[in-house]
Amino acid sequence: MTTESASVRRAHATGMSYQEILDADRSEPPATYRWQSPDRHGPVEVPVSRYLSAEAHQLEKRYLWSRVWQIACRSEQLTNIGDTVVYDIADKSYLLVRAADGPDGISAFPNACLHRGRALRDGPGRVSELQCSFHGFCWTLEGALRRIPSAWDFPHLDPQSMSLPRIRVGEWGGFVFINPDIDCEPLADYLGVLPELFARWPLDDRYTKAHVSKVINANWKVVQEAFMESYHVVTTHPQLLPGFGDANSQYDVFGNVARALSPRGVPSPLLAWTPTEQQQLDSALDVRQDDPALFALGEGGRARHALADAASAALRPSLGDAVDGLSEAELVDSYFVNIFPNVHPWAAYNQIFYRFRPNGDDHQSSVMEVMLLAPFSGARPVPAAEVRLGAQDPWRDAIDVLGSLARVFDQDEFNLEAVQRGLRSTQRRTVNLATYQEGKIRHFHELYEQWIPELT
Repeated sequence: MTTESASVRRAHATGMSYQEILDADRSEPPATYRWQSPDRHGPVEVPVSRYLSAEAHQLEKRYLWSRVWQIACRSEQLTNIGDTVVYDIADKSYLLVRAADGPDGISAFPNACLHRGRALRDGPGRVSELQCSFHGFCWTLEGALRRIPSAWDFPHLDPQSMSLPRIRVGEWGGFVFINPDIDCEPLADYLGVLPELFARWPLDDRYTKAHVSKVINANWKVVQEAFMESYHVVTTHPQLLPGFGDANSQYDVFGNVARALSPRGVPSPLLAWTPTEQQQLDSALDVRQDDPALFALGEGGRARHALADAASAALRPSLGDAVDGLSEAELVDSYFVNIFPNVHPWAAYNQIFYRFRPNGDDHQSSVMEVMLLAPFSGARPVPAAEVRLGAQDPWRDAIDVLGSLARVFDQDEFNLEAVQRGLRSTQRRTVNLATYQEGKIRHFHELYEQWIPELT
């Protein structure tokens, strides 16, 4: 990474740079907040066909989903020996199982019986062996053939060649990653600086407080890109502007990882009026998941300081006195990361995690998943069950678990299907991307083109 001066950064955004906002805080943030990467990454024009064509979807299946590291589940879903999870991506299905204790105890296989191809598991559960429910072919949790019913009728099968094919598995941050490409690079190399970015806030020490998935009638890249920048906030989420510095955001890219840092407790520089500190506070508190009810600032109080104090109080039952060492930036700001190609953990102590996938083998619809990963003390709580919403269900149907985020997601989705319709109608062959504020999207397409060499 490289460091650029604040004067250069001001050329990219209205008002104060994010680094200048940090300079005015009461406490210095971790050193990684001071990292800044060069700005120019990826194409400024992207072919419309990338979002619309079945050909692009087929290329993704061939070159992306079959070769890239991708998150399959949370590690807490595979705690006990025999726990299983099914991970589906496009037209492929993979079976993960806790076969043994320890860091290398998770195995993954194509979710298919080697007899007639029936999926070995239809969903999660705990088993003592992997038995196909069609004819009863059975394997151990490690994938070795255990028995063939009426084995006399299969003299042509060599039991030694009937082990389930292995899929590469890795873990980081309380997530289980898989890669169908047995010759892929190690997960640690793929993730690059990501562990360093999250070193202060280990996601291993979180539990899944909420898990909501929703079908959206738009390509997965259309949906994902709506959550990769703060540029849309001024129009899509205007209620946030009194306490959200959208145009003050900083965007950085590091290998397969990109991030955005958007300040809270400061007003948007795009507002035509100047909100009071109380108005800044009220706006920012409304969208946080871990703050108490709105409260009044004292005379001379700063919204950003009050937000940090409220977040610190909310985290203290889980973190104890460790909260006293957290900076305003860690406690307050939106720090959203994406790991190529499709996962988005938020850093610091914001609990949001996103994953975006094609909806089965349909390139014109997708599944967006939201998890809230919360810190805890004592025994790990049981992870929340997944709430599944259909294409016609509003996010507000999950407001009990998502809180006010559900209303924000409804605002986002209002645009997404309209984008997909517009892309089908436009006479332009490309969409245009901003050079800075949509830099994470440009970086995504730069990597996308590297992984899919047959793109036109």
